[in-house]
Formats: sequence, C-alpha cells, structure tokens
Amino acid sequence: MEHRIKKVLLSEEQIQKRIDELAEQINIDYEGKSVIMIGILRGAVMFFTDLAKRLTIPVKMDFMAVSSYSGGTRTSGVVRMVHDLAENIEGKDVLIVEDIVDSGLTLSYLVNNLTLRKPNSIRICCLLDKPYQRTRDIETNYVGFEIANEFVVGYGLDYKEYYRNLPYVGVLDVEE
Repeated sequence: MEHRIKKVLLSEEQIQKRIDELAEQINIDYEGKSVIMIGILRGAVMFFTDLAKRLTIPVKMDFMAVSSYSGGTRTSGVVRMVHDLAENIEGKDVLIVEDIVDSGLTLSYLVNNLTLRKPNSIRICCLLDKPYQRTRDIETNYVGFEIANEFVVGYGLDYKEYYRNLPYVGVLDVEE
C-alpha cells in the first residue's frame, strides 16, 4: 500500500507534537467550561481521539458524517448528511473536529446546519488546512498544519477508503 506514497508530509511525531500544542490552547480557551466535541466521520477519527485524550476540560463527544466526495480526489460540490448528532447542542459550546479543510464546502454546510440548533458557540479545529483552496468563507480556530495543494492520505484521510490507517500524512501518487 505504501508504494504509492510519494513522500511523507507529516511524520507521526510531528502530528502528535502539534496535537499536544492544540490541546493546550483548547484547554486554556475553554477553561471553566465544558465542550461538546463533534468528530466528523470518518476522516477525523484518529485526530479526534488523540486530541480528546489530551483535553483536561469536561468533554462530551458526538459524531456527524457528511460527504461531498464520491470516492475520487475532487469534491462533488454537493454535501449530504450521512449521520446526524445524537446530542442536543442548544446553549452548549461546540468544537467541530475535522481532518482537513480545503474548499470549505463541507464545513460551511456543517456550521450553517449547527447554527440553526442554537449552540452557545461553534469553533473549528482541523488537523490540515488548505486555505488557498477555499471557495467558501470559513474561519478555522485551531489549525494543526497549513499544507499546499497536494492530495494527502493517512492518519484518517483516505483515497477510495484506503490509507486511513497510516500513522503519518503522506502525499499520494494518484493516477485518475
């Protein structure tokens, strides 16, 4: 499987060190509060669990699954809800945990959807950010790494549902 990885972009050690730093900042920002962490399935699972283990604030966890990809390397442009929250977020502080933000389409949809549920606040924490890919105006509050416009896999990110289990983020040699 790893023979298609052109290069390791972020090592396991780099990722874990940055998660420590993000957790430290989130713990400071939410001191004296509790938060509902919303993990965006499936890509954010590894990041979500590693981040959650480092938080010292009171945390509830829930998950949503949305999709704007149809198995390839480009967004379809249409977001669909696959799995909704079980938790009521009205009046609560919400932290969306996402694997990667590129066009902003998925997060824009999520933020609009969750805002209608009247939470106290919504903040976004993403492992990877491709700000030059934005087609939607979306603000990320906590960013692990800003990356260039390359197709990446590993540490939860996939190509046709493979590569999620790699402990690092790598650039995939994609032939489409």
